[in-house]
Parts: sequence; C-alpha cells; structure tokens
Amino acid sequence: MKRKSSASQIAKIAGVSPARGMEATLKAQLISAVLEILEKDQITHSELAKRSKIPRSAVTGILTGSLQKVTIDRVLKLVEAVGLTAEVKVKRVA
Repeated sequence: MKRKSSASQIAKIAGVSPARGMEATLKAQLISAVLEILEKDQITHSELAKRSKIPRSAVTGILTGSLQKVTIDRVLKLVEAVGLTAEVKVKRVA
C-alpha cells in the first residue's frame, strides 16, 4: 500500500521550502492521474506529445519522474490532453 506524504514532509526530506514541496506534490498528483489514463486508454507518449503540443522527449521526461524544470503549465497541458481537468483544494495549516 502506498503511503501518502504531505507537502511539508516532502519539503523537509528534500531540503526545500514548503512552497516547493507543495509544487512537487501537485505535479506528482497530476502526473499520476495522466499516467492512469495513458495506461487505461493505451495512449503512447508520442500520441500524448501530439495532443499536448509538447515534444515527445519532454513528455517522456515528465512522465518518468523528472520534475526538475517542469512547469505546472506543461503538466496541465498533459492533463488537458488526456481529457482531464484539475481542481485545487486549499486549507488552513493546522
């Protein structure tokens, strides 16, 4: 069973700011959703690249875990290209 880590835990482990931790968490959740659709619908990285207008090499890098230099904008293009939408939930820190 996968254990969920909070953005603050990720930030602490990675030695980055809480904002960077939140960004990494958001990207990972979005990419995970895209990967589920790719597998379910048998969409290739090449097809996703065409749909999103992002180079195939960049798509592959994003989907295989290279979060460095990956913008939320690019990840959202992938989300849109597989027919998903994203919602953000904001809550006060306890």
